[in-house]
Amino acid sequence: MRLKAIATLVVFSALTALVAAQAVPGSASLRQSAAQGVRVNNWPREGPPRPLPAHPVVFPPYEIRKLANGLQVVLVSQNEQPSISVRLIIRAGAAQDPKDKHGMAMLTATLLDQGAGHRSAAQIADTIDFVGGALGTGAGSDLSFVNAVVMKDSYDLALELMADVVQRPTFAPDEIERQRQQALSALKVSADDPQAVAGQVIDRLIYGFHPYGMPGGGTAASLASLTRADFVDYHKNYFVPNNALLAVVGDIGAAEAMAGLEKYFGGWQPGVVPGQVATEPPQPTKRVIVIDKKDAVQTEIRVGHIAIPRKHPDYEAVDQAVKILGGEGANRLQQVLRSQRQLTYGASADLDTYKMAGAVIAETDTQTSNTAEALRIVVDEFSRLQRERVHDEELAGAQDYMVGHFPLTLEVPDAIATQVLNQLFYELPVDDLPKYRERVLRVTPDEIQRVARWFIRPAQLSVVLVGNADAFVKDLKGVGFGDYERIAIENVDLLSADFQRAAPARPE
Repeated sequence: MRLKAIATLVVFSALTALVAAQAVPGSASLRQSAAQGVRVNNWPREGPPRPLPAHPVVFPPYEIRKLANGLQVVLVSQNEQPSISVRLIIRAGAAQDPKDKHGMAMLTATLLDQGAGHRSAAQIADTIDFVGGALGTGAGSDLSFVNAVVMKDSYDLALELMADVVQRPTFAPDEIERQRQQALSALKVSADDPQAVAGQVIDRLIYGFHPYGMPGGGTAASLASLTRADFVDYHKNYFVPNNALLAVVGDIGAAEAMAGLEKYFGGWQPGVVPGQVATEPPQPTKRVIVIDKKDAVQTEIRVGHIAIPRKHPDYEAVDQAVKILGGEGANRLQQVLRSQRQLTYGASADLDTYKMAGAVIAETDTQTSNTAEALRIVVDEFSRLQRERVHDEELAGAQDYMVGHFPLTLEVPDAIATQVLNQLFYELPVDDLPKYRERVLRVTPDEIQRVARWFIRPAQLSVVLVGNADAFVKDLKGVGFGDYERIAIENVDLLSADFQRAAPARPE
């Protein structure tokens, strides 16, 4: 981004110099007027150009099948490129971490390709690299995934590697220790990173002790306690075909795709998946947490409250309301905080929606001395979205961006696979995907106002401020946030009700 900004500045400067050098009529008088401080009002003024007409979204044909062991399969034919994407989802992520074993899903996913079947980590990497493919693993809040992208002639090899990684990870002790140490090092870095701390604390504040509020990356204590037996048990419980979804997208026919899946995944044995038992997220409550970082020169600001799960019937309207608040194509926060008040380089708001719940979170950063003013503006924009009907042009801007961007998510097989699996994972109709444009444009300003009045709760916002507290806490009372909890960044404990690490017991 910085390079792009520099390049833009160079082009702008060159154009300015060129205009100044031209002997256009009136140029001398314009320069003279400017030198004398006279305001010149005859420059042409235009709004931004209208978006181009939307291209029709042609979703490739697909089939949904199921193997005898319960593995649900999606086949999507896409012949524009001679490549194939195979993406597999396991319905288990950080939300399924066992009690006091935070980081289990994340570390399990990391270990999957670090030795599987008869291959070591290095052999797996060399094998996929040799055919010019890619193999990746990971975990999120609700799911874990394994995906591969290869050329068409390496389809069988991709399935062979994925079958080993998903079904037969070795969990070698030396690899466990190596990945554990990397995770612990990452924790140390993030513990002193204002952005990371702000994100972790706002999640914990909004979701409470629900699994979505817990540290998915683990804690130093939980990561240190994980044993090889823990990984084996977690894998045995959740990595079963009746708890998985698999998509094959690309230049391959259904018969050939299914033959490969039967060969490499047909023998995968189903199992009994543990039930989900989770604490309900708390009701939205006004609470302000100030994380004190003495050497900070700016403040990270996070503001939000609990939201809706992905399958909620009002998802489309709520999503667009949040985009008007701080998303692409509209973004009131950016307009006020950056364009009008010059308080930040960027501001946004996101709607995070998961299987069981969700959150709306606004974020920005600002110079320490501007903390209270920026916080007040963010909260005011939440309130304005609730009390004022959005303008037609404002909603159209957000919708134009969404409709224009959607075709870009269907350009390559891997992106198509992701879209299809997301629909199935959240139990949404796959045949809704080609209707995306119609669904987006169906939302009206009246719908936005309805959901905003029901959904946005300005008086019950959770607030996290990470910065040099001494320099801004005195200003918080003046903007309605004088009641706050202050915690030194080195004492933050996400597992404590008051976010404070307990003081070590004194020896008797």
